[in-house]
Order: sequence, then structure tokens, then C-alpha cells
Amino acid sequence: MERPSTPPRPVTARQAVSPPTPEVTRRIEENRLKAKALRERSLAAEAASSSQTTARTPSGFLAEENVSLSARKRAHASVSTSSIPSTSRNAAEAQKDDGIQPARKFKKYVDHDFSKMTDTKGGFLSAEDDPWNKALHAAKEGEKPAHMTLKEWERHQLLKGLRNRKEGPFEPGLGFSQRDKGKKCRECGSLEIDWQWEEVFKCPVCSRCKEKFPERYSLLTKTEAKDDYLLTDPELKDAELLPHLNKPNPHKSHWHDMMLFLRYQVEEYAFKTKWGSAEQLDAEFERREQDKKKRKEDKFKSKLDELKKKTRTDAYRRNLKGGKAGQFGDRIGGGRHEHEWGQTVENEAGMTVKTCTECGMEVEELQF
Repeated sequence: MERPSTPPRPVTARQAVSPPTPEVTRRIEENRLKAKALRERSLAAEAASSSQTTARTPSGFLAEENVSLSARKRAHASVSTSSIPSTSRNAAEAQKDDGIQPARKFKKYVDHDFSKMTDTKGGFLSAEDDPWNKALHAAKEGEKPAHMTLKEWERHQLLKGLRNRKEGPFEPGLGFSQRDKGKKCRECGSLEIDWQWEEVFKCPVCSRCKEKFPERYSLLTKTEAKDDYLLTDPELKDAELLPHLNKPNPHKSHWHDMMLFLRYQVEEYAFKTKWGSAEQLDAEFERREQDKKKRKEDKFKSKLDELKKKTRTDAYRRNLKGGKAGQFGDRIGGGRHEHEWGQTVENEAGMTVKTCTECGMEVEELQF
């Protein structure tokens, strides 16, 4: 009986491997030289770091004879990650994600966000198209800049208001040297004057005196100055003649700023310079009111005359139809007119009407 045997392994003919081309050989040699240069650079860096510290063995232990094997332990600097090579990757750090990239044939396609574009009257441009354009990057008036938080913007607005009013930390100092030569309130002599009023109106007065004497230090609008003191626009716009304070319009934010004038300055100019006295101002006011009333009455009379002419013409035409002429206000036919209706007919609109034979009046009549 023959013993079974394992069949021999089938021998497959090995394919002949073609030798590498000169281009592949050159790349392999370049990669080998680059790896060798990196290895030599890392060894040189380790040698430089080990020369500055205690001498160590290639495995990292202290190279001293009096240290036992049990005490041979690598220092923290040898295992520290403070100096990580640039070639190593750190999984703890988040890699930059460029997001989903478009296909190659769509890379030239540009998707514009029209909500971030500004109409510069020369085409719609975004801030990314022209990063050096100040008109695109400048913040709008009264709007919070993009780089500031809401809390920082509120603080900036507060400091801006204090700086304009010269209050708080921006108020000028009141040292002892300023008591004699400093500006004082024109009413009570106090040194704590309103610096904004002193700068705009050239009127040194404190806040208490402003509230105490409103008949002199209250503010007037441009309309009040024109209506009550009969001043003109050129006079009110002259800052040297009548200084004014500009404030935002409380009715509409996009309207022009209010022009506020100091009452005693307006009265001094109106009474002493322009009209001479308060009595002459009142007389001029009464004269203008009379002229306004007269112009209104003349306009009413002219319209009434036109109405009378029109009514007289209609009456004349009606009298001609009656066969005799008459004057304005006379009754037609010498007494009360009584209609004499003719036959009922159907007009063009399909309505049943009847006409007076004397005056020509037409009325609709419903037939059941």
C-alpha cells in the first residue's frame, strides 16, 4: 500500500521585473540623500543640546562611573516636548481645515456675497476685493465697528460725550493758581463753570445759575428766534454774530441738527442792534401781523369777486333763455319760479328723465 504524499506546490513563473528607469533611480537617490541630511541634522541638534547639559550615554543615562545602574534615570529635558522638530506632527493641535474644495473645473468660479458689498458708484465692490480702500472699511456714522464689542462701543460713546461736554475726567483743572486768573461764573463768581457753554457761547456761567435764571440762559431754537425776534437766516447762520450750539434733531435722526441760541444774546442783538428796543420790535411785529391779515383778506375778496363774476354770467345766460334780461340777484321771471315739466323721455344712458321747459333743469323719474 502506497503512502499518500502531499502534492508539490505549483510553481508559477515569476514575471520579469524591468530595471528602474534613470528618472526613478534619480528620485530614489535624492530621497535617500534628503533622509540622510535630516538624520544628520537631528543628531547634530541632540549633540549640541547634550553638550550644554550633563554628559549622557546614547541611551540617555548619566555618563558617570559613581552612579549605580538603579539610579541611572533620564532627566526631564531629554524627554521634554518643549523643542519639537518641525517635521513631527502633533495630533493634539487642530489641523487647519480648508473645507470642501471645489472641483478643478469650478476653481475659477467666484461666489460674491452682495450683503457685504458697498455701492461705490463705480461698481459693487467688497472689502476683500480692495483691502486698502478706506471707503469700504470705514465704519458708518453712529454704527458700532466690527472689531469692537457692544460693551467697548458703549464705553467709547460715553467717553466721547464726556470729551465733547468737557465733563468728568476731561474737565479742566481748578488748581489754586487758577483762582485769581481763572474764568468765573458771571452771576455768582464760581469757578465750576460749564466749559461747553464757555467754548461755544463764550459765556462763563455755572449750572446752578443756568437753572436759576432761565429768562437769560435758556436756549432758543432757530424757529423761535425767527418768529419771536424777527431775525433772518443769514443773521442766525453767522457764528460770529450769534454763536449757536448744534444738537441732533429729536424728531428725526436723519434731519439737520438743531441750532440752539442763548436767549440773552439773541435779545441783546434784537433789542439793541437791529430794532433798537423791545417796543419797536413789538410795533414791527404788529405791523407784520396787520400786513398778513390784509393780504389774507385781499386774497379772499379776489376769490369772492371771481365767484360773483361766474355766478353773474350763469344768471345772465338763464335770463336769456327766459326771454328777458336781468341783474345779479334778481329772481328769474319776476317771482318764484315753478317748474313746468315736459314729456318724460329716455336719455342716452337709458335713464328716464324729464326736463323743465323754462329753466332746462333735468330730473330722473322712476316708473313702476
